[in-house]
Amino acid sequence: MANRRAAYEVGRAAEEAVARFLQKAGWSVLERRWRGAGAEIDLIVQREGEVRFVEVKFRSDNDPVGLEAIDGHKIAKLERAAELWLAQQAAEVTQACLAVAFVGRGEKGWEIEFLDDPV
Repeated sequence: MANRRAAYEVGRAAEEAVARFLQKAGWSVLERRWRGAGAEIDLIVQREGEVRFVEVKFRSDNDPVGLEAIDGHKIAKLERAAELWLAQQAAEVTQACLAVAFVGRGEKGWEIEFLDDPV
């Protein structure tokens, strides 16, 4: 049980680090851990009419690298959830897509690799 709690806390901290990273890049955080259509979207961010549905992946040393960490089933679930979220919005969205943020711990803190529209 302690390992699950520790993993949960690391995941939350990684999501917060990505949120701060994106805010510094001019994105506004609209949602955190939004649930719908059988999936959870870690972050939904917007900048000038563009929306990104961000999957945050914390990387341990032995984890798959890159998009290998997210399989086709997960991508399909995220796409369904993103479509539902978009259908519920009144504001105009000029562009929307998935994004992935890979997060690791480095010597100087969080290391974030952000892949915008990787699919």
